[in-house]
Amino acid sequence: MTLSYGIPVWKKTPLLRLLLPFVAGIMLQWYLQVSLPVIIFSLISFSISWLLFFLLPLSLRFKLQPLHGFILHLLLISFGLLISWQKDMRHNKNWYGNYYKEENYLLVRIDEPLVEKSKSYKAEGYVEAIMQDEEMISCKGRLLLYFSKDSFGHELKYGDRILIHKNLQAIKNSGNPGAFNYERYAAFQQIFHNVFLKEKDWVKAAGRSESHSRFQQFIFNAREYVLSVLRNQMQADRDELGIAEALLIGYTNDLDKDLVQAYSNTGVVHIIAISGMHLGLIYVLLVWLFARIPFIKRSKWMQAVLILTCLWIFSLLTGGAASVIRSAVMFTFITVGKTIFERPASIISSLAASVFVMLCYNPYYLWDVGFQLSYLAVTGIVIFQKPIYSCLYIKNKWMDKVWQLMAVSLAAQLLTFPVCIFYFHQFPNLFLITNIIAVPLSAVILYAEIALVALLWLPFAGNWLGKSVNWLVWLMNKAILWLNEFPFAVWDKIPATVFTTWLLYGVVTGFSAWLISKNKNLFKFGLTCMLAFSVASFYNKWEVARQQKIIVYNVPQHQAMDFIKGSNYQFVGDSILLEDGLLQNFHLKPGRIFLQLDKRMDSLNNIFVSRSFYQFQNKRIVIVSAPLQTEIPEQRTAVDLVVISKNPRLSIAQLAKLFNCRQYVFDASNPAWKIEKWQKECRVLNIQGHSIPGEGAFILDVGM
Repeated sequence: MTLSYGIPVWKKTPLLRLLLPFVAGIMLQWYLQVSLPVIIFSLISFSISWLLFFLLPLSLRFKLQPLHGFILHLLLISFGLLISWQKDMRHNKNWYGNYYKEENYLLVRIDEPLVEKSKSYKAEGYVEAIMQDEEMISCKGRLLLYFSKDSFGHELKYGDRILIHKNLQAIKNSGNPGAFNYERYAAFQQIFHNVFLKEKDWVKAAGRSESHSRFQQFIFNAREYVLSVLRNQMQADRDELGIAEALLIGYTNDLDKDLVQAYSNTGVVHIIAISGMHLGLIYVLLVWLFARIPFIKRSKWMQAVLILTCLWIFSLLTGGAASVIRSAVMFTFITVGKTIFERPASIISSLAASVFVMLCYNPYYLWDVGFQLSYLAVTGIVIFQKPIYSCLYIKNKWMDKVWQLMAVSLAAQLLTFPVCIFYFHQFPNLFLITNIIAVPLSAVILYAEIALVALLWLPFAGNWLGKSVNWLVWLMNKAILWLNEFPFAVWDKIPATVFTTWLLYGVVTGFSAWLISKNKNLFKFGLTCMLAFSVASFYNKWEVARQQKIIVYNVPQHQAMDFIKGSNYQFVGDSILLEDGLLQNFHLKPGRIFLQLDKRMDSLNNIFVSRSFYQFQNKRIVIVSAPLQTEIPEQRTAVDLVVISKNPRLSIAQLAKLFNCRQYVFDASNPAWKIEKWQKECRVLNIQGHSIPGEGAFILDVGM
């Protein structure tokens, strides 16, 4: 890959070459969990070896230069291992998980304002101590708290402490195919447990925690103030208010999910997900503002300090997402470079340095989708924007501005679309049009919102600016919703794997680098990747055509099963899951995309149904969702699978007298205590029992 002026990026920024082994060390530690003694031994050994190299004669050092570079890479891998090890809270001797036992009391600090959910209040808590055998053990660690609506959880504030007496639950994935790996996501936040609290499970402790941060309290108060200003002055519908709150400070609790989906379908969801674009707009505004204030513009140092202070406060005010922190770190390097060295900083160098700094602070940013998309977008713009823009020469000034914006969108999309397809399984076909509309409009809205908050004290300013923001957001929403109505607005349900995603990057890298550098080998590389991608896609479709499965999904408090043949499926379960709503989109849709299921059938050709009995290929399945009403037969009915659903009043012993079956499945519509009781019975009767809530979705390959 080369820059538009022909200098290879790899050679232009040596730090990029050093990042790879460091990143490799982070990944190795997560997947292999290397022990601390091994890491320390590696660091010491490679450090000594690297330093001893400088004691060798110059001629020998020249000959052994590749070995010296190899040792440096091993040293960076070891450093990545160490950074990841120390960031994992489970390795801290004071982590509460090292002391916690069931029935212990926990002293927990409320670490953020409570957020109202449909059936509960949610907040992040920080364990300060565990009461064990009448002894208070100081400890640390984060966990998720859910308060039932009848427990008056909304009266709690940041910094309050509560004493809870309820068994913690380990955070687990649903186990549904293709589902979001929430367990890993929470682990990257250093959160491993959650707990649902009713009124009797907790009491508020006297006094506030001494550990709570006054600066953090200031950030929370500032967020509440900004939200109150928008709500009072805009007097808007929920759609407009939700977009305005998300665009200014990243507050997403008031967003309508259908509206967010429309923004995603049209390729402008980055407008409402606080990103580097927002911080860039703030940076431009601050530079312009401080350059016009007499006593500030005389001092570059004062300008730099004020700009960076405002940028970082805004970054923390928006929640400190990885994409925003990335931008703040980059602008810090750029601003410091201009102030100290009085010369513009290299964008590529700033990018590489910010990656290193951010991963040193939190190595788990590496798996953050926002982090990945943010760096890929900026890298794409830096590398491809000029070559794309140079493809067309437009005389008209305004049309040229439009083409510049389109070139930026195309450049950013080149490196982000494979990752977007991998995570979201869709491609916004109208992204060029929607970005031309939404990006300038959102910039105007952002500046208007800042003016609204800053000038609220002026007579009539708040009312006028509030109405202006409301109208501008309404206009942007209408444009996005109108474009989303087009039948070709989005290419949906695109299957993707890690392997095909890397092949797509090979195609993009090979062909784009060939177009820029005219290197035939790069063209051959891109062509080879395209051929491999085509073969992988063909094999994947062949596998899909042959698949025959039965899936019992993990949908809390609901029955949900799919009988699958090829790309068709027959659904058995609660009718509410047939609706294209949150339940289906969150629990069922990812699996159906992952398995490439296209069409729901009322009845598959090779399935026979008789009441609660299903014959699918060579497998016989019975669904038990009511108490048994039949007499005990002389001969048991042979079945391959018994699915117990809807919490029927029965015992496994009763079922064992009716059915000759070795595999029982208890779906998520049953209560946990009942499933536990049935599993004990299964163990006594030497029967395999699968708990959907505890072990995840059950998948049975039927075969040919």
